[in-house]
Amino acid sequence: MIPVQGYEGQVVAVLGLGRSGRATAAALKAGGAIPVVWDDGASAREAAYDAGFDIRDLTKAGAFDDVAALIVSPGIPHLYPKPNPIIAAAWDADVPVDNDIGLFFRSFATPDWDNFDTTPKVIAITGSNGKSTTSALIHHILVENGRPSQLAGNIGRGVLDLEPAHDGEVIVLELSSYQTDLARSLTPDIAVWTNLTPDHLDRHGGFGGYFAAKRRLFAEGGPDRAVIGVDEAEGRYLANQLSQGRGDDRVLRISSGQKLTGDGWTVFARKGFLAEHRKGRQVGSIDLRKIKGLPGAHNHQNACAAYAACRTLGLGPKGIEAAMHSYGGLPHRSQLIAEQNGVAFINDSKATNVDSAAKALQAFSKIRWICGGLQKDGGLDGLLPYLDHVVKAYVIGREAEDFARQLTGADAEVCGTMAAAVAQAKADAQSGETVLLAPAAASFDQYDSFEKRGEDFIACVKAALA
Repeated sequence: MIPVQGYEGQVVAVLGLGRSGRATAAALKAGGAIPVVWDDGASAREAAYDAGFDIRDLTKAGAFDDVAALIVSPGIPHLYPKPNPIIAAAWDADVPVDNDIGLFFRSFATPDWDNFDTTPKVIAITGSNGKSTTSALIHHILVENGRPSQLAGNIGRGVLDLEPAHDGEVIVLELSSYQTDLARSLTPDIAVWTNLTPDHLDRHGGFGGYFAAKRRLFAEGGPDRAVIGVDEAEGRYLANQLSQGRGDDRVLRISSGQKLTGDGWTVFARKGFLAEHRKGRQVGSIDLRKIKGLPGAHNHQNACAAYAACRTLGLGPKGIEAAMHSYGGLPHRSQLIAEQNGVAFINDSKATNVDSAAKALQAFSKIRWICGGLQKDGGLDGLLPYLDHVVKAYVIGREAEDFARQLTGADAEVCGTMAAAVAQAKADAQSGETVLLAPAAASFDQYDSFEKRGEDFIACVKAALA
């Protein structure tokens, strides 16, 4: 646990008692603060009370009279589509609003560091797609190369659940726009930007607000090194803002699909090969086609981001490459489940939007595609250029018929359920083809989460292959 610093003897309110909220309350208490907690759910309040925390109804008048700060869980909207009433009450009472990420950055460094030979560092990764894989890959590379490391944030553990840093340790944090938008302190040593595509637009008041939320990690955080994906205009804009000119190697530009030139520090992947250039010369390369855990151009971009971040820490290209070969991938993200009779079964349930599903379609050929679910705004037009990779689509979800109608030119069968889709795809598939779950939609019409959807796919595949 990271005890929260700066609130000793002060009352701090915690709104939201999910994973991060509970960890925040415990870390505040460990640091000498007096946490008072609230959640709209009665069961969450009861569990917090049983754990020894004081419950305070933050909806009541005067609830903030003695409160030094309000700490908000990331799932609670604070501004768009409209301010949460409790957060608005904190504003009116002139009570600072923060989140667990802000508390982490203000509390991570301790006097013990004066005795360390090597100062601990924090790598923070944000972006629309690929940030989970990039974060996990960086962590894996560090561990495989003998560097102590912990992984947390939007993936795995809450940031305040981490252990206090060891000598030379590297903390790897995946940060969503929900987390970067509100944190009052953002000070990573290395910040990574994967890419930007439309997502969570209602939460941020549009695409500009979404970009601004992620940009805070770089503009307000002031990292020593910034790794920026420049395949979209926003990334090129951000890299230009951070750079002091040609050859400024504090900014590392990365790309998947285009060769990057110039005197700066760049890492890019083309036709399956990663290349590192510095001051106009190639200094490293990796054949990514041989790495099973990172299939497709989208994962090659993740590989570039992870490689660049690890190079800033002084790791050598050969050590990074060896670690990439042992990387097994994340559950529900281009995850190989089984192979039978020359047919591969891939779980990419995390492909919850059109852009991430399009990347999955580009990663494979001859696809038996299981798709569908709760559609997001914008329609499915972004998938149409990649339907030539699809032999047949098997559509699930409550909106399956409407989803199938939008797949213009594709052979699409409405299956409704995962079990029916897997059974039919398995029966139709021939050697050399891939049965791919990449829904291009949210899961909430049939499942509690994309993880549950992926687990159902895995269970159905195992049943079909038994």
